[in-house]
Amino acid sequence: MPNKIFKFPPGFFWGASTSAYQVEGGITNDWSQWEKSGARIKELKARGKNPDDYISGLACNSYEMFAEDLECLKELGVSSYRFSIEWSRVEPEEGKFNNEAISHYQEQIKLLRQNKIEPFVTLWHYPLPLWLKNKGGWESGDMEKYFCRYAEKVVSEFKNEVVFWTTLNEPDIYCGFSYLTGKFPPNKKNPLAYWRALHNMIKAHRSAYKKIKAISPKAKIGVSKHNIYFEAYKNRLANVILKKMADWWWNFYFLNKIKDYQDFIGLNHYRRDTINYGFNKNENKIVSDFGWELYPESIYYVLRDLKKYHKPIYITEHGVSDGQDKHRSWFIKETLKNVHQAIKEGVDARGYSYWSLLDNFEWADGFTQKFGLYEVDRKTFKRTARPSVKVYAEICKNNEVRVD
Repeated sequence: MPNKIFKFPPGFFWGASTSAYQVEGGITNDWSQWEKSGARIKELKARGKNPDDYISGLACNSYEMFAEDLECLKELGVSSYRFSIEWSRVEPEEGKFNNEAISHYQEQIKLLRQNKIEPFVTLWHYPLPLWLKNKGGWESGDMEKYFCRYAEKVVSEFKNEVVFWTTLNEPDIYCGFSYLTGKFPPNKKNPLAYWRALHNMIKAHRSAYKKIKAISPKAKIGVSKHNIYFEAYKNRLANVILKKMADWWWNFYFLNKIKDYQDFIGLNHYRRDTINYGFNKNENKIVSDFGWELYPESIYYVLRDLKKYHKPIYITEHGVSDGQDKHRSWFIKETLKNVHQAIKEGVDARGYSYWSLLDNFEWADGFTQKFGLYEVDRKTFKRTARPSVKVYAEICKNNEVRVD
């Protein structure tokens, strides 16, 4: 018998997450162009990597095999599914919308609804259409206009079936990797470009929020914000100062700028960052395949810090890269125990979506990281449930977490 049972509020959304480029396959955009470029392949070979592991190709073939993904969702018994619309499919040429792609996503949403699974739809999850990349992408002063036109089209088509809209996924991660470290395309290391892109995202979200509300007043709109638990080691003054600076910029700056233009906060959370006269000084007692420390308590502190916004919170991403499924069940349960504690203390957390439903294409790390509840054969695309599926399915079924 378990020592403790943590019951969640009625109507709490249990879900799983994916993004279009990481699972759909067969997409042409700025990312697919970059991953096949001579510079990218040369860089991978110099690091002793197989370039084939870093080209998305057909990914999980989910564009053709959504029926199989739906069976996975049904096996889990989730009540929500967070996924993204691929902008380059919907608007492959400037101002020209692809009705076939729109119909595909409409059918996908219809199937979710038929199976009592709430769609949480993300409008933008990193890649850009090539025509938009050629206009400067998120650095362009016209980005607000382009994003709003795209949002208006998609929401107009789906407004009767979708309530929950995420405009942007992890603006902080994208801008940092794309314009400061050069890890993501357009591979720049330019603080001014970073600043422009970040503030163009703020403007784009605000405008899209107003546009979506005008089209669909019932819509609930937010961003998926990647927040880290910065912990000041032993509360030493220097560490506390660094923590306050990191919290202000990384965790709160974007949210403060859009606080009057969001109905909920989408939280993406993976780790803590212990500050001890510098960053990333974690104990690392247990780590994922990515090398990230697994510290389930961190989500409690992040949720508690978001309470000040007085908005519902949906955990839109949380998971672990764990190809052997050694830690996933423990990590999910211990994390949810901490989510429960935050709710008990008045945090308005209303849903948890595990990242990811499937082993997918993990951006600059290609196919090397295994976040999926389901393993995916890269040749046949067969989905195989990991043991943690049963554990998570029990949680979803019973709306509770049992911890030994």
